[in-house]
Amino acid sequence: MLNKTDKGRAELQPGQRTLGQRERAVLLVADGRKATASLQALFGGLGAEIVRELLAQGYIVDEVPPAPATAPEPAAGKGSVDAFSGPRSLASARMFLFDLSERMFAPRDKALALQFREALREARDAPAMLVVSREMLVAIERLAGPGRADAISERLAKLLPESALEGA
Repeated sequence: MLNKTDKGRAELQPGQRTLGQRERAVLLVADGRKATASLQALFGGLGAEIVRELLAQGYIVDEVPPAPATAPEPAAGKGSVDAFSGPRSLASARMFLFDLSERMFAPRDKALALQFREALREARDAPAMLVVSREMLVAIERLAGPGRADAISERLAKLLPESALEGA
């Protein structure tokens, strides 16, 4: 099981951007719970090379998972507000992007918000939705800075199905 190191967690903090988008995507899903092989299979098998590089550069480590009997039970109702435990889906990601368009763009640039809403309505599959999301992230970076764009990108990666991230 691959997990982020302190260096890896620092890379994912707002304002940090030393890795490329694919490397950051692999780093984001390296949470100590997914099999190493599933991360290596990302991006049509290119994930194996990305994993090797992230290991070599100290962004992730290969850990042996603890035995289930020693794992403490999570407290009911506890956890991070940003922790996403629901099912990943294009529908969840689409709703997030629609809401984002309303909150980020409609107050500042109604025409841009309309453009993104129409593009999201037309995006019928994962590749099309990823194109729209990238355009939105570029606009967010312009309006609110790279830190905000990175935070939104990370949240979106938690909503998208892993199969959609493979094609990114």
